Amino acid sequence: MWRIWRLYDPLRAMVVQGIFLFGLAAMIHLILLSTNKFNWLDGAKQAPTAQNAPMPKASS
Repeated sequence: MWRIWRLYDPLRAMVVQGIFLFGLAAMIHLILLSTNKFNWLDGAKQAPTAQNAPMPKASS
């Protein structure tokens, strides 16, 4: 393992890893914010449903 760190500068590797992980986290959050189900800022947009509509009158 120590031979790997002789090839790469540890500080530069950690900075690049931090930038990559921050970019990945930002991308995942933006993808989730663009969905209807996981948008925690605007809340879930629910389509109008007729589940609670009154029953139709029975014809006799």
